[in-house]
Amino acid sequence: MDWTHRLRLRHVKMLLSLAQTHNISHSAVMLNTTQPGLSKWLKDLEEDIGLPLFERHARGLVPTPYGEVLIAHAQRIDAQLDRASGDMEALREGGSGRVVIGASGVAASDTVPLAIMRMLDRMPRARVSLVEGTTDRLTAQLAQGDLDVVLGRADPEFSDPALDMEALFFDPIHLVVRPRHPLLRADAVGWDDLHAYRWILWPKGTPVRNALDNALAEAGQGIPRDTMETNSVTANLTLLNNSDMIGVASHRAALRLTQMNVIRILPVRLSGFGAVAMYRSKDAFMSRAVLLAMDCLREVVAEYGADRTAGRAAG
Repeated sequence: MDWTHRLRLRHVKMLLSLAQTHNISHSAVMLNTTQPGLSKWLKDLEEDIGLPLFERHARGLVPTPYGEVLIAHAQRIDAQLDRASGDMEALREGGSGRVVIGASGVAASDTVPLAIMRMLDRMPRARVSLVEGTTDRLTAQLAQGDLDVVLGRADPEFSDPALDMEALFFDPIHLVVRPRHPLLRADAVGWDDLHAYRWILWPKGTPVRNALDNALAEAGQGIPRDTMETNSVTANLTLLNNSDMIGVASHRAALRLTQMNVIRILPVRLSGFGAVAMYRSKDAFMSRAVLLAMDCLREVVAEYGADRTAGRAAG
């Protein structure tokens, strides 16, 4: 019989516990079992598979490459079970299911909130959770099964054979400042003017940072010497509104925050832009709530594009 037929849900918890504690004794206490029993189960599993899952060291158990693969699958199984429990609880309380959406800064201030409002109009009893972060971290959470769908910048670095990526739109980037910033009173803004202020940058390697680096390179410029890094939209807005720092924002987010009188866009043309994509797991179950959330995201994007086209025609 295939070894997978003998696995039980408790075995998944046992494997994850060993990966977390690196110690059979500690895991045995956590799992309310005996150390010999847990040790025998692991030995039998390795013999069934025919591969070592952990190396035994003085400092504890260390997963082998084979163990890391199996642990990754176990994490996905465990996450899906947690999601199933949440869905059942939502349905028991009269809801319509649950969806957890990950949004990077480029989407968290505009596209995703608008899509969530549209979704709740159609499915009022749905439970929607929004998790904000950088695209690289969110796609990792998606691959583990902690999220249902992610909206963030498309980047080849985040390619994962377990994920599907659907490009939704292209978004330029802008330099932004607080309302009443000194540069807003200038007749013209040059690079020397910009370099006179501290810049707030997204961390190196994030898609929006890559877009900025490319735009500056095309303009023959480099990153200013006086900078700070943060991947928090909230922190960025607080810093911008309480200082004369210069920040970087995607086009949609910048327009939305300008309408809210939170920031202003500097009149500096940057050539950098990036595709914004929707990521989802290829193997995950797509509930009605998740499918509706994806449809609402597509609709908001399509309507925004239609509004821009109409605006250009009217102008």
